[in-house]
Amino acid sequence: MAAPRDVFIVCNNADDMGGLQRWAHHMARLLAGRGDRVTLVGITRGPEPYHHGRDGSYAVEVLHGEWRPPVMAWRPRKALRRLDPVARARDLWRTAVQRRGAARLSELFAAARPGAVVIAAQVWAMEWVRLADTSGLRVVAMSHESYQATRASSRYRRVKEHYPWADRMLVLTAEDADAWARDGMTNVDHIPNALHVTPGVHPTLDLPVVACVGRLSYEKGVDLMLEAWERVAGRHPGWRLHIYGTGPDEADLRAQADAAGLSRSVEFRGAVSDVEEALVEASVFALPSRAEGFPMSVLEAMAYGLPTVAFDCAPGVRVLIEDGRDGLLAGPGDIAAFAAELDRLIEDPDLRRALGAEARASVLRFQPATVLARWDRLFDLLHRELPATAPEPAPTHAPAPAPGRAASPLPGRIATRGAEPALGGDSF
Repeated sequence: MAAPRDVFIVCNNADDMGGLQRWAHHMARLLAGRGDRVTLVGITRGPEPYHHGRDGSYAVEVLHGEWRPPVMAWRPRKALRRLDPVARARDLWRTAVQRRGAARLSELFAAARPGAVVIAAQVWAMEWVRLADTSGLRVVAMSHESYQATRASSRYRRVKEHYPWADRMLVLTAEDADAWARDGMTNVDHIPNALHVTPGVHPTLDLPVVACVGRLSYEKGVDLMLEAWERVAGRHPGWRLHIYGTGPDEADLRAQADAAGLSRSVEFRGAVSDVEEALVEASVFALPSRAEGFPMSVLEAMAYGLPTVAFDCAPGVRVLIEDGRDGLLAGPGDIAAFAAELDRLIEDPDLRRALGAEARASVLRFQPATVLARWDRLFDLLHRELPATAPEPAPTHAPAPAPGRAASPLPGRIATRGAEPALGGDSF
């Protein structure tokens, strides 16, 4: 076992119910359980605070109880826009508040023992880490989504601005690491998420239920799930779709289900605090996401022996699911193919059991001890090979490349969706 060290995990918020928060608390417990002194830091509080099974083994800090200023820094593209006094005043207010939060973060870092590591789990959180004093610490900047998803969003520009400064940029799959490396991120590496559930009981795979677990937002594709279910429900009237989660699209999704005549076969069950409760009632798991990183919900479903149908939307999905062996994949957004794969599993209980058994065996690749060993190798490498002096924090509006690296260009068109995200989102 590695010598105990101080580890700071910095997230947008640490108490929402998203997959990122589940990962952060699980990671904190794993590190604390082997003797590390762990502090989990939320930049702000989540909109719907959740406990995540905190056991007192690690500290939790919040920098801003409520985030009132604009979410994003103001970067006007047109000269005339720079003269907007209201926007400029709001941005100055944001900068002042952010610097106060970064000062508190510096105080936490200053108490760290030699060998400490800061893990910035999201790009928004990385803005605060960059402003803080990280002298003597190693900084790992993470992306929990695929390269493709980041490339199509406003996050791409900010990753290219803030992450070259980190000692390591960390993604979840080798394929995404290669994509970022080709895009000029020479500090990139990859470590998958660890399995974070230990089933107490397994589903029988006889109940006529398909489960879908995730935030009710655009990227999770629950609208696509409902379109696929519209094709399936009529052929299998005894089956039901259980949708677990909350989010900004809930009202629209309920209206979509009602308009499609699915109210008798679709149940919106809200947020689920105990995933076992949701999964043991199901015989099939569905992941209709448009974008993913390394989906925690699929890890959970596989651990419980549920066969999964998913859109092949990201490298992390392909790492988890080998099509036809431990789950079934449909092309991204191919609703007809997704529905056909659901049909196959609904109609063939033997196939459900075969895929579910393979899933239970396959997911053991991501046992916590195995993943934690990879983190230890990364920590040791950072402290053995990289210079001992962290670069000076840079102003909020100016990129600062890491020592020895040139600033990366910012090519490409930035998608407008999510340019001013809700604080409940996982990725911004």
